[in-house]
Amino acid sequence: MRKILAGIETEYGLLVEGYGADSQIDHSMALVRGYPGECHFGWDYQYESPRADLRGFRLERLAFDPVDAQFDAGRTYGEAHEIRSDRVLPNGARFYNDHGHPEYATPECLSIFELAKHDCAGQIVVMRAAKAFEKELGVPVHIYKNNTDYHGASYGTHEGYLVPRSVGFERLFKGLLPMMVTRQVLVGAGCVGDGSSKQPSYQLSQRADYLVEPANAETLYRRPIFNTRDEAHSEPKDWMRLHVICGDANMISSATARKVGLMKLAIALTEAEFAPIWEFKDPVRAFQAISHDLSFDFKVELKGRSWTNAYEILESYFAAAERLLDLDDEMKWVIDSSRQLLQDLRTNFSQFKREVDWAAKYAMYTDYIASESTDWRDPQLRAFDLEYHNADPEEGLHAALEQMGEVSPNPVQSDLLAALEGVEEPTRAYARGLAVSRFNDRLKGVCWRTLTFDIGGKPVEVDLMPNFEYPPQLAEAEDVETFISMLRGIQ
Repeated sequence: MRKILAGIETEYGLLVEGYGADSQIDHSMALVRGYPGECHFGWDYQYESPRADLRGFRLERLAFDPVDAQFDAGRTYGEAHEIRSDRVLPNGARFYNDHGHPEYATPECLSIFELAKHDCAGQIVVMRAAKAFEKELGVPVHIYKNNTDYHGASYGTHEGYLVPRSVGFERLFKGLLPMMVTRQVLVGAGCVGDGSSKQPSYQLSQRADYLVEPANAETLYRRPIFNTRDEAHSEPKDWMRLHVICGDANMISSATARKVGLMKLAIALTEAEFAPIWEFKDPVRAFQAISHDLSFDFKVELKGRSWTNAYEILESYFAAAERLLDLDDEMKWVIDSSRQLLQDLRTNFSQFKREVDWAAKYAMYTDYIASESTDWRDPQLRAFDLEYHNADPEEGLHAALEQMGEVSPNPVQSDLLAALEGVEEPTRAYARGLAVSRFNDRLKGVCWRTLTFDIGGKPVEVDLMPNFEYPPQLAEAEDVETFISMLRGIQ
């Protein structure tokens, strides 16, 4: 099985006490700009194309959330690079403002466990910036790793996967959609209510009720299950980036690793043309039906008036992968742990909830409802739901559950701090991070696919090929010219 390069981009909820939504963008910009750690200022946008579509066309414009538009009416924030306020970190990650949300994009990783660790390290980055901003502003600043503000707004936790261009949209869509719809059973973050309104209920996914179409290129409005945005983040004739926006922000690190691993299994099967094909009568309705099904039957209707369930669909991927792919230890873990969890969901919920965010929260809330003789309409439950995702380990409910041994532990603090200093894997993120930490004064442009240096007053651009290994000898380069020569030698 091919090793698949992947990354996670998490938008964090931001609450500044005493201020409303009309200050959100200004505050997010200031928070990012005040990040107190080592970093490179700026980002090179020349290769970004948010309106390009995998289906071979380009959108005239992207849809915009009308609720957001009300707050932005009559306001200007400057050029795009000023609004984004990008910071590139010594581990190759990107930290920036995304329309009023501090966003951390991990360095690209091959290992699902390394990626999960860097996702956790992102919380430290955002919290460091939040504490610095709090000191400057003089009022409490709260950060939430979730996907809804419970006032009708949703923000994303996006995954990116490097896929050969030759696979094409049609094959990818058919092979991956069933996994996108059903993996929430194992990796959903859970949500009190239905996100946009105030219906008393609980569900598995924070994103389900904001999905309206099976496929399109939108991310801010009319969100799809399968996002067709075509930004390769590499050479577009050879590669495409699968941009997954339908997943949740996980607090449990093992859930993050499993979330990515499940997609990698589906991608590998699709590339090999072995992916099981399930055709839903209505994919969006199927996604939402699973999310709201607290009977845990997870039934979905297929085309042709037949029915199946999430258990059967997920097992079809596991069986195909075991039969047809050369699996490494990580992918074997994904299958084995997922199967065990599906069994635990039906027979040992106390074990299941240790590994799955929605279940950890559900157990906590149902205990509260029973002890307080209340129901899902109790506003305290939404407060609990928000505090579960509080990124501050001194305040968050998830951190408290972890300390109590109720949920699976995340990487230890020393591992996370090491992840902020650099990456262990020989991916292009290693080279990007070295450029920031060693040659920042000569670095004039950074993006996912290139580095641009100032050499004798002239810009020199170097490609960062996504499928090459970057050796530790790069760190031995004594000057930027040698560093560039070594990078070009790799290619």
